[in-house]
Amino acid sequence: MKRQALGWSLLVVALFSSAMGVVYARHICRQLYSDLQHLQTTRDNLQVEWGKLALEESTWATHPRIEGIAHGRLEMQLPPQEQIVVITP
Repeated sequence: MKRQALGWSLLVVALFSSAMGVVYARHICRQLYSDLQHLQTTRDNLQVEWGKLALEESTWATHPRIEGIAHGRLEMQLPPQEQIVVITP
């Protein structure tokens, strides 16, 4: 009789341990899924920011803007036509 009670007790402990393992695994799974969603949101926000920065970079590098800075701040001018030398291979 004692042996049977011990067997049942071990079975209940094993069942409880298994149930706790399932609960813990589901908790970790939900936590990891939440982290994944957060990282995907961060990735999307960074992609949007990268797109804005790429657009800004292309705006800053336009030919008319560079030419305006060269004329205005650096006081550069195009050389006269007679000073331009074309080299052919």
